[in-house]
Amino acid sequence: MELVLNTFGTSLSRDNEAFVITHKDGRQRIPVIGIKSIQISRGAQITSDAVMLAIENEIEIMFMDKGGTPVGRVWSPKYGSISTIRKGQLNFTFTKDALLWIKEIISQKIENQQALLLMMRTENTAIDNLRNKSISRLEDYRTKIAKLDGEIVSDVASQLRGWEGVSSKIYFETLNHFIPEEYRFAARSQHPAMDVVNALLNYGYGLLYGKIEGALIKAGIDPYVGIMHRDDYNRPVLVYDVIEIYRIWVDYVVYSLVAQRVITDDYYSVREDGSYWLEGLGRRVLIQSMNDYLEEVINQRGVSRSRATQIQLYAQSLAQMFKKYE
Repeated sequence: MELVLNTFGTSLSRDNEAFVITHKDGRQRIPVIGIKSIQISRGAQITSDAVMLAIENEIEIMFMDKGGTPVGRVWSPKYGSISTIRKGQLNFTFTKDALLWIKEIISQKIENQQALLLMMRTENTAIDNLRNKSISRLEDYRTKIAKLDGEIVSDVASQLRGWEGVSSKIYFETLNHFIPEEYRFAARSQHPAMDVVNALLNYGYGLLYGKIEGALIKAGIDPYVGIMHRDDYNRPVLVYDVIEIYRIWVDYVVYSLVAQRVITDDYYSVREDGSYWLEGLGRRVLIQSMNDYLEEVINQRGVSRSRATQIQLYAQSLAQMFKKYE
C-alpha cells in the first residue's frame, strides 16, 4: 500500500504506531503495517514524528514535483550500500560488458514496444498494414543495435541514442493511430506535455522513476552512476538507463485509460502556454491504475511475482553483478 498526499492542505502525522491523514473532509488513521511508501506533493505536509515512524518501519518517503517525478527522498539507513557494490558499479561502467548490457536494455525496450503494437486491434486494414510495417522497421533497429560493436559505451553512445530515438518516434507515431481520435497527439512531448496523453505518460514515467530509484537504493546501488546516461550532473542517471525496460508498463496503463474514454476535463488543466498538467482527479486515477498494475503478479524469467517485486529482484541481480567487478 502507498500513501499519496497530493491535495493542498493535507497533512500526515503520527498516532502511536499509525499514521493520521488530516484533510478538509476529516481525519483518517492508517496502521503502519502494509505501507510500503509515502508520496508527498507540493502543498501537503508531514510531521517529524511521522517521518521517524516511516524510518523505523523502513518506509520510503518521496517528495514529488507537479510532474510526478521524485525531487527528494527519505529512507532508512538500513538501505546503505556496501563499498564492493559501489566500486564494482563504477568499474563496470568502463567495460565492454557495460556496452553489452546497455545494448540489451535498448533492444528489450524496442521488443516491448513491438509486443504492445502487436496487441492493438482495429478493423482498419490500412492501420494494420502500417502497424506491421512499423514492427518490421523496429526489428531493423534491433538488428543494427545487436551488430554495433565497440570497447566501451562512449564509443557508440551517440549511435545508440540516435537509433533509440528514431525507434521511439516510430513506435509512438504508430501507437497514436490506435488511440481514440479525440485523444490523439501531434508528437511525443515532455516538460511540458502539449496534450493530455503526454501529460499522463510523463506523470506515469515520473512515478516509475521513483519506484526504480527506490529499488536501486535498497539493493545498495548508487543511482547517480549511470551507464549510458552519464553526462547529467546531480541526477539519478542509472534510473534513466534501467527504466527503459519498464516504460512499456506505463504506456499500457495510459493506453488502457484513454481507450476506455474515461478521461474528462476534470483530469487536467491547460496553461496559458498551451501545456497540459494533471489535476488531482487525473493524478489519483493514474496513481491507482499504476499501483494496481504493478501489484499484479506476472511470470518473468521463470519467477512469478508482482511487477513491483520484479523491479526489486532486477535491482538485486544488478547489485550482485556489480560486485563481480570490484
